[in-house]
Amino acid sequence: MFFKSKHIIFLLALMIFGSCTKENDQPSSAKMMSKSEVYNFISGELIRTNKAFDWNTASDDLIFAAGQHSDAVFSIGYQPNGFIGIKDKIHQINLQEQSWVDTREMIEKMILEYEKTDKTPEGFSVLAPVDKKFPHIYAVIKNKELITKLRSMPEVRFVEPLGYSLEPEVSNRSTSGCSGTPDPNINTSDYTVLTPSSKRPWNFSTHNIPTAWNTAKGQGITICIIDTGAGDSQDNLGSQFASGNSTGRTITKMSTHYSGSLWWQTLDTPHDQCGHGTSMAGLAAAPWSNDGNAVGTAYKANLLTIRAVEDVLINTSNERNGVRDALYIAGDNSNVKIISMSIGSPISSSTVSDGIYYAYNKGKMIFAAAGTSYSWTTWYGVIFPAWMPECIAVTGVKEGTTNTKCSVCHEGAEVDFTVVMERTSNADRNSIGLALTGNVPKYIGGSSCATATTAGVAAMLWSKTPSATRTQVFNALRNTAQFYPNPNSNLGWGRINASAAMSNI
Repeated sequence: MFFKSKHIIFLLALMIFGSCTKENDQPSSAKMMSKSEVYNFISGELIRTNKAFDWNTASDDLIFAAGQHSDAVFSIGYQPNGFIGIKDKIHQINLQEQSWVDTREMIEKMILEYEKTDKTPEGFSVLAPVDKKFPHIYAVIKNKELITKLRSMPEVRFVEPLGYSLEPEVSNRSTSGCSGTPDPNINTSDYTVLTPSSKRPWNFSTHNIPTAWNTAKGQGITICIIDTGAGDSQDNLGSQFASGNSTGRTITKMSTHYSGSLWWQTLDTPHDQCGHGTSMAGLAAAPWSNDGNAVGTAYKANLLTIRAVEDVLINTSNERNGVRDALYIAGDNSNVKIISMSIGSPISSSTVSDGIYYAYNKGKMIFAAAGTSYSWTTWYGVIFPAWMPECIAVTGVKEGTTNTKCSVCHEGAEVDFTVVMERTSNADRNSIGLALTGNVPKYIGGSSCATATTAGVAAMLWSKTPSATRTQVFNALRNTAQFYPNPNSNLGWGRINASAAMSNI
């Protein structure tokens, strides 16, 4: 899920302060904006626009203050003067070409001149090591005039506070979306027992997934799950991944999540410490085994799990870099067809966006969660990166024919598809999937669940017709979805129909 308990204070403040914020009412003065002024402005914009906040619309004052109230590290996107179309060319550029080297060195020299030193008071270099994958510079900036100068330059694509997080002073971000505990009290009507001993989630039938299994199960297709990793104690994502009816496939676990500053990073383990990534990997492709656990949608597909975040919020410097680098890895992996991201943020990141562009340009089909929150909040817009055109945004809805979003799900014009994952009678009875350890499943809800499930269905379609293009797979989902050919203003094409889509690919 996108929001959990730590955000009750945040969302309450968002309601209180956001309703008073007016368009373009960004304070601008010689005095730096306070942390509360930054927070109040951005949270108000979330309510006013009903979509994720974009730093490109922010003033120099706001960007500078947001950086100072976080880790003071700024991400600077660059390009040679006159270069056009980086969004479509980012997978082709060569950062070793002289024009790119000269541009980077020119900006780095300017940063050092404005900052008057090559060392911060803490003893770290102002500039992080050179990024060899993307045209990004990371720097500690304490001079607001430098922000203004950089943003005025044609060689600078963006300047953003890399580590700013829209959170109140007191938070417990380590638990956001994290829950790996099995649920021994799952209602018996919320699953069907499959021979020899596996549990099929109740909502699979709503989308005709069992019927689609008669044609294809995801065989030969690799899904990349960018999330909190995969639990090393969950054998269904380990030694039992290719067991039962799921033989002949592989799982690979990687990490792009670092601890420490950008200057002194240590790569973390790929093993899930949260539980969210394990559940998403399970929903997409857990095995049809014989241990009584929940089966995944594409139970014959291969998996690549990449631990890029600590929890479901992309809101620290390391996490934004981690997600970007995971997208680079998935983009360069010729076996990966589908990327599933049940993670996000109420604030956009050009650093992450460049990773999205890279993977998309490499032909990957990218699914992203529309967002999950509490039912009493006032903001339900689609989060970042799901609102990007390169991503297929998915949200969850309740069972029945009311077309009602789930109690904690976001909706909006950017939504493409929906998945039924909540009982009308009880919002706590959702789909079921893998816990961090053991063979007892757990309930899993929100747009996270809907996204991973849809990614699994796409893998099934692609496995039926491996020569299909990304567009053809999308069209098969769209042309057989609930509202086609007239999309709903908030729920897109609506509920997917796996069986019908299988006949359309």
